[in-house]
Amino acid sequence: MRLNVQLKLRPLLLSLALVTMATGCATQANKDPLEGVNRGVYKFNDVTDKVILKPIATGYKAITPTPVRKGVNNFFNNLGSITTVFNDLLQFKFAHAFTDAGRFVINSTFGIAGLIDVAGMDNIPQHKEDFGQTLGYWGAGNGAYLVLPILGPSSVRDTTGLVFDTFTTDPITYVHRGGNVATSNWLRAAQFVDKRTELLDAKDLVDDASLDPYAFARDAYLQRRDSLIADGVVSDKPANDGFEPADEDKPMPVEQSPAK
Repeated sequence: MRLNVQLKLRPLLLSLALVTMATGCATQANKDPLEGVNRGVYKFNDVTDKVILKPIATGYKAITPTPVRKGVNNFFNNLGSITTVFNDLLQFKFAHAFTDAGRFVINSTFGIAGLIDVAGMDNIPQHKEDFGQTLGYWGAGNGAYLVLPILGPSSVRDTTGLVFDTFTTDPITYVHRGGNVATSNWLRAAQFVDKRTELLDAKDLVDDASLDPYAFARDAYLQRRDSLIADGVVSDKPANDGFEPADEDKPMPVEQSPAK
């Protein structure tokens, strides 16, 4: 009994420890203090992607009919609704929680385990929430920017959220805990391939559009996370990332006419 309690508390304690780190790192002036290490991991990810991951995703897209790929994508999006509903509640977004729970029930039943997005056909809005967003919603800073092996852009706060969500609300984790290790591994691999297939065009765009793809990906990721936390509401205030504005970004002084 005691062992079971410890196992259940472990992800929560780890998450709290990472939150503490995130809060501490958020006070630093540099949003990317680990840039040297991050660039190394980014290079590893880029090579791995070009040699292994992108060819797999490209082959999957080429040989799999569009309706099948869409069904797989719908299935994993539907599983993600559980995490979204939980974090809706943590953020006191009860209307969103009701809507997202309804989407999950409708798609899981009438949509054949989520393979068909029936709720989407009825124009029921879909939200995306995770524990990283929840932490940001309640004021936790990004902390240091991180590039995770294989998984890509993140931050100390969002890595905390990923760990928490994986151990608490991810159905694939519970399949693994139930002893169906092979099934959970296949599901995780399929989920990863599905996600990489979605990003095929986006990754090519980043590589082609930027002289420094690493910096482009970093800034785009941080801006997108800020937008998700704010539910797409853009603040008039500039983002406080600890940097002084560059000279070319500073407002030009207004020339005053001599007093008459």
